[in-house]
Amino acid sequence: MDGDGGTESREATEDEQTSDTMRGRVPGNRVKLWVLMEARRWHVAATLLGFVFVSLVGIGALDPSPLRETMGSKDPIETTFQAFITAIITGVTLVVTINQLVLSQELGPLGDQHERMEGALDVRRHIESELDIDVAPANPSAFLGAIVGTVRDRSETLLSVAESPDESVMDQIETFADSVTDNANEVHDSLEEAEFGTFDVLSASLNFNYSGKIYEARRLRAQCRDVISEETEDAFEDLLDALELFGPAREHVKTLYFQWELINLSRVLLYSALPALVVSISMITYVDTGAVWGSFLGIDTMVWVMSGAVTVALVPFVFLLVYILRIATVAKRTLAIGPFVLRGAEDSEN
Repeated sequence: MDGDGGTESREATEDEQTSDTMRGRVPGNRVKLWVLMEARRWHVAATLLGFVFVSLVGIGALDPSPLRETMGSKDPIETTFQAFITAIITGVTLVVTINQLVLSQELGPLGDQHERMEGALDVRRHIESELDIDVAPANPSAFLGAIVGTVRDRSETLLSVAESPDESVMDQIETFADSVTDNANEVHDSLEEAEFGTFDVLSASLNFNYSGKIYEARRLRAQCRDVISEETEDAFEDLLDALELFGPAREHVKTLYFQWELINLSRVLLYSALPALVVSISMITYVDTGAVWGSFLGIDTMVWVMSGAVTVALVPFVFLLVYILRIATVAKRTLAIGPFVLRGAEDSEN
C-alpha cells in the first residue's frame, strides 16, 4: 500500500468519524432538522396553529377594508368554510384509506400468518446465533441495543488483537475501532433510555452510522489484507457480521414505527375532524354581521371569531402535515440499506 493511499485512507477515516450522528451526516439547518424529526408533533402542530391564528388576527387588524364591511358586499365566511367542510370530509376518507393500508398487512389467512411467524423466528434465531445469546430481547430498543453492544465488543476485540508491521495501518485500524466504539457506546446509552411508541428509539438508531462503518471496515480489510495478521482479519470479519445485522433490524423497527405513527395520525385526524366540522358548519349557518358586535383589544370581534374558527378548521390538516413531514424525512434519510452513500457530505471516497 503506497504512501498516497495511506494518506487518503486516514482522511477518509477522519471524515467518516465526524459523521457518526445523523446531524453530522446531514448538511443544512440543524433547527430545521430538529423541527422535522425530533420535536414532539403536538408541539409543532400547536406552534403552527398559533402562528396561523396570530397572523390572521394581525392581517385583520391591519386590513384597510375591514372584515365586517367585506361581509356586507360578499360572503367570505360561506366561501371559506364551505371549502373547509369539503376538505375535512375528504381528509376523513383519507384516514379510512390509510387505516385500510396499514391493517391490510395484518390481515390474511392462517397459512400466511404462520409463514410470517416462522420468518420472524428464523431471523431471531440467526441473530441469537450471531450474537451468541440464548434469547434476543423482545423490546425493540433492547433488541437494537443488543446488536449495538455486540458491535462495540467486537470493535474492542479488533483493537486488542490488531497486528501489523506497518504503523500507518495500525493508526487507521485504531482510529476506525475507536470511532466504532464511541458511536456504539453513545447509541447504546440512548437506546437504554428509549421507549418504543416515541421517536426516541428510531432517533437513537439513526445516529448509528452502520453503513459508513461497514464500508470503512471492508475497505480497510481489503487494502490492508497483505500487512495484517490472520487474527486481525478474523476480527474484521466478526465485526462486519455484527454490523450487517443492524441494518435489517433497524429497517424492521422503522417499519413498525411507521405503522404505529400512521395509526396515531388516523386517530388524531378522526378526533379533530368532528370539532372542525361543527365549527365550520356553525360559521356558515349562524354567523353574520348581526351575530357578533363590539371589539376586543381594539380589534373587531368578528376578526377574532373568524381567525379562531379558521384555526380550528385547520387542525386536521396541520396534524396531517406534521406527522407526514416526519415520516417522509425519516424515509428520505434511510432510503438505502447497507454501504450506500446518497449524500455527497458522506462520501468518504472523495
